[in-house]
Amino acid sequence: ALTSVAQQKKTISKKMTATSPKASTAAGELVYTQFCVSCHLPDGGGVENLNPPLIKTSFINGDKTRLITTILNGMSQVEINGERYNNVMPAFNYLTDKQVADVLTYVRNSFGNKKPAVTVTDVKPVRAKMPK
Repeated sequence: ALTSVAQQKKTISKKMTATSPKASTAAGELVYTQFCVSCHLPDGGGVENLNPPLIKTSFINGDKTRLITTILNGMSQVEINGERYNNVMPAFNYLTDKQVADVLTYVRNSFGNKKPAVTVTDVKPVRAKMPK
């Protein structure tokens, strides 16, 4: 069956806006390098008692909503996998939904982690619930 030009344009547009996990990971690495590497380090190892590691922790490999909230709100005085981290992570609520999704997809698929991608569709409702 022949498809209409309008249907073809719609399909092309969807493909251009949908980001593959691989593309999201690559874009997320750029966000990580710009905003995260100074505290969490190039290897994701963090700094003992200050900045938590991103390597195979229950926090990184756990709930996506909690991760998204952490990026948007920041955090301090957290215990992860039995270790206490005292540095303050600032809120990165100025990042776009796509940047948040990309950086979390990168972190969840780097440093030995292998978890499903975080998408803009995951980020939007979490941001919508944030206090203005």
